[in-house]
Amino acid sequence: MAQATFTHTGEQVQSYKLISGRSIPALGLGTWRAASHATNSVFTSILEAGYRHIDTAWEYGVQEEVGHALKAAMHAGIERRDLFVTSKLWCTELEPERVRSALSNTLQELQLDYLDLYLIHWPFRLKDGASRPPKATDMLEFDMEGVWREMEKLVKDGVVRDIGVCNFTLNKLNKLLGFAQTMPSVCQMEMHPGWRNDKMLEACKKNGIHVTAYSPLGSSEGGRDLIHDPVVERIARKVNKSPGQVLVKWALKRGTSVIPKSSNPNRIKENIQVFGWDMPHEDFQALCSIPNQGRVLDGEELFVNKEEGPFRSVAQLWDNEV
Repeated sequence: MAQATFTHTGEQVQSYKLISGRSIPALGLGTWRAASHATNSVFTSILEAGYRHIDTAWEYGVQEEVGHALKAAMHAGIERRDLFVTSKLWCTELEPERVRSALSNTLQELQLDYLDLYLIHWPFRLKDGASRPPKATDMLEFDMEGVWREMEKLVKDGVVRDIGVCNFTLNKLNKLLGFAQTMPSVCQMEMHPGWRNDKMLEACKKNGIHVTAYSPLGSSEGGRDLIHDPVVERIARKVNKSPGQVLVKWALKRGTSVIPKSSNPNRIKENIQVFGWDMPHEDFQALCSIPNQGRVLDGEELFVNKEEGPFRSVAQLWDNEV
C-alpha cells in the first residue's frame, strides 16, 4: 500500500507499508560502487534533495563514509526516526554465530544504534578469504534457517526493525517461507524494463513481501544501458522528463520501491522528482513490453567459476530461473 509524505523541500515522496506495519520510502539512494563519493552523495541526497532512504552494504566498502554523512545530516537537524537505512549481511557471515557480530560491525561503521532493514545479501555462504569467483572448496553449507532465526532475534532485540533478502530465487524464497517465523518484509532484486523479473514480483506480492528494485536504469557496464533505449527516450520526450525519471517512475508504478545510484548532485536531485506527474498507461505498457529480457547484474563476476566453481554457469547460480 502506497502512502504519501512530504520532505522539507515540499517534494512529495511516496512510502510503502511493509508487512511489519512500518513504512519504507519509495525512493532511496543506492551506494554500490559509490567509493570516495559516498559521503558527499548521501549528504547531498538527504539535505539538498530530500531523500530519506539510504541503501548500503558491508560488501560495498563504504559504510564508514555513509556513516559520516548520516551523522552530519542528523547534526544538521534531520531526525533519525525520519531516515530509513538498509544494509546487508555478506556471504562470509552467513552462519548463525556470526550474524550478530556482523550487524554490530555495520552499526559501528554507520554510527547508528539500529538498522531499519537488514538483508541477506546473497544466499550463498563463503569461507573467509574465498577467491572471486569462488572455487568449490570456498563454498560452505548455508544454514538458512539458523541464520534467519538469528536475524529474527535482532528484530526482537530492537537493533533491526525489519529483515529481508536480496538476490533470492523463487526456489530459495519458498524455502525461507517454509520456516520463517518473522516474514521477510522486503525482497531486493534487479528490476527494470530490460529484466522485469515478473515471477519473483508476483510471488512477493502474493506473500505480502515488498520489493525494492536495484539497477533501475540498467547498466552501461553490463551492456544494457536503458537510459539510451529508443523506447525510453521516446517516452521521455513525450512526457518532458529525463530517461532516468521515466525508468524510476516505471518502477514506482509497479508498486516497488527503487534505489537508483548516482554521485552526480544534479542527477540525485532529478531522480527524486518523480511524484508530481504520471506516466500514461500506454507508455507504461510499452516499457513492460521491451524484448530481450535478461539480468544485467547476473552475479557471474562474483560467483561463476566455469572450471573450478560450485557454480559453472549463470543459470546454475540462479536455480535455472532465467
